[in-house]
Amino acid sequence: MYPGRVFVAEGGLISYPANEGESVRSLSSYVDQILHGTKVGDLSVEFPTRFDLVINLKTAKAIGLTIPESFLLRADEVIE
Repeated sequence: MYPGRVFVAEGGLISYPANEGESVRSLSSYVDQILHGTKVGDLSVEFPTRFDLVINLKTAKAIGLTIPESFLLRADEVIE
């Protein structure tokens, strides 16, 4: 299990990180609020709500692991 897609693209088995697009939008909202005078201590803490499941089938095959079809269908990206 890896913290980002790049690790899976390089041969890792699986990652389930927070969605990058959502994280960037959240960050830009924080920056906007700070630039408009909100104190950092007054900002609410937001946790990611969307995650991206990435699976590397080549790695799974190399270690003799069979990934169930139902799991593959839930993946946001499958690297073959």
